[in-house]
Amino acid sequence: MSREHLTKLGITLPEFPVTSVGSFPKPSYLKKAREDYSAQRIDQEALEREEERATQFWIEWQDQAGVDVLVDGEMYRGDMVTFFAETMRGFEIGGLIRSNGNRYYHKPIITSAVEWVQPITIEWFRFAQSLTEKPVKGMLTGPYTVMDWSFNEHYENRRDTTIGLAKEIRKEVEALVEAGCRIIQIDEPAISVRPEEMPLAVEAMQICTEGLDAYFISHVCVGSFDQIYPQLLELPVHNLDLELSNPDVDIMPLLQANVPQKDISCGLVDVHSREVESQDEVDARLSKALEIIPQDRIWVDPDCGLKTRTVEEAQAKLEVVVAAAHARRESPSE
Repeated sequence: MSREHLTKLGITLPEFPVTSVGSFPKPSYLKKAREDYSAQRIDQEALEREEERATQFWIEWQDQAGVDVLVDGEMYRGDMVTFFAETMRGFEIGGLIRSNGNRYYHKPIITSAVEWVQPITIEWFRFAQSLTEKPVKGMLTGPYTVMDWSFNEHYENRRDTTIGLAKEIRKEVEALVEAGCRIIQIDEPAISVRPEEMPLAVEAMQICTEGLDAYFISHVCVGSFDQIYPQLLELPVHNLDLELSNPDVDIMPLLQANVPQKDISCGLVDVHSREVESQDEVDARLSKALEIIPQDRIWVDPDCGLKTRTVEEAQAKLEVVVAAAHARRESPSE
């Protein structure tokens, strides 16, 4: 169990720690501010004030709702890859690409050797952490996903691109650790798509995390999960954040066949549905996880980021996860 490692880092968490994967929906005032900034009606300083306002809103709400490990909600980000590409040297930002449904993002183009030139998330981490006594996660996109979701016009192949990115993203991880961040999530949603590249994803994550004094989590979206498991367990992190509520994919038989020895963050609510699950539904999913994973290795959260939901839907979905976790703490044998 990694709880011992967390204790060494000065972090004490209850049973069934509640967290969220990372993103929250942007309040209406921030959406308007981002539109106004794009249209050059307001300047960068005015936009950042609204981003700080929205970040404070979500930190305070999570604190009051009973979440144990908080996220800043990514109020200052658009796309999870483009955000980092905009700051790192070696990228150009391309045109709009359709990603999911009617959602689009500006796909980055790697035109020269990538280079980390300055902290990317540090000031936002410090701001969020200053608003609460609970731990706030550092949130990064992993090198394999940045590679896979970018056009490459510089590196010889996918491996060289991924390793080059890993060496630079590690510098941001080091900066987070230096800033006092002790729980760092490095998301790799793309690694479930090409099973043959799992060894590359593992190698890249090793570069990002090796020898650093932090507790590492990685969120992995459902894809060809049966093709990457149990190789996924080789990913050098303490905690794997997995989707257990996706109605189209049941990964529980895979976990049963090869029980993970890592901590598992169990996604207990479906972020792709507007319907808010009942506490009984969420508890039933948690019960299934407990049949396989020891209680002291379970964290609980939504399946994925909540940014596609409304503010009210996101709050309701996370509230039911909190309620289920708290109920289990009070009656652990049930």
